[in-house]
Amino acid sequence: MELQARAVIDFHDGNAADAPASALWGAIAENHRHNRLLWAEEDLARRKNVADAEIAANKRNIDRYNQKRNDAIEQIDEELLRLLSTVQPGPQARLNSETPGAMVDRLSILSLRIRAMKLQTERKDANRAHIDSCAAKLARLHEQRSDLASCLDQLLADCARGSGRFKIYRQFKMYNDPALNPAVYGESKRSS
Repeated sequence: MELQARAVIDFHDGNAADAPASALWGAIAENHRHNRLLWAEEDLARRKNVADAEIAANKRNIDRYNQKRNDAIEQIDEELLRLLSTVQPGPQARLNSETPGAMVDRLSILSLRIRAMKLQTERKDANRAHIDSCAAKLARLHEQRSDLASCLDQLLADCARGSGRFKIYRQFKMYNDPALNPAVYGESKRSS
């Protein structure tokens, strides 16, 4: 199997020079890029001392980045299923409800949380209680990521052996589709 959790974590943390050149790693890179953009835009959307138009622009960017993030998750799963296409799952193969793409996405988000929490532990303007609280949270985030990485590796190993399987469940982000969002398609009816 081309994918291992440790390589994904190293890539997310910036410890790998570049992602390997493949469609799978391209999708992983796209997912992480859009998670980083989302993270920054979410911070901006929580500002209080800016014009409402700026927050509206942030919200539109959030929707756009979230759609691209979800598209990349599905692309990761499509690429993994392509790589696993020669493996015939056994009749008792366990269906995993979470896809590897969703797990890679969660690893990406955890890397962003870890980076942000680590910065909190290094603040010079914060008191000891804040630093200690953030250090405890940072340790828990590392534990969560380690556990999730083990689960991803186990799922991929099971799939490669034919004892595990997953399906792509499309997200169908209706709020981004003008044909499916009643507030958007309703605008055209009201303006006619």
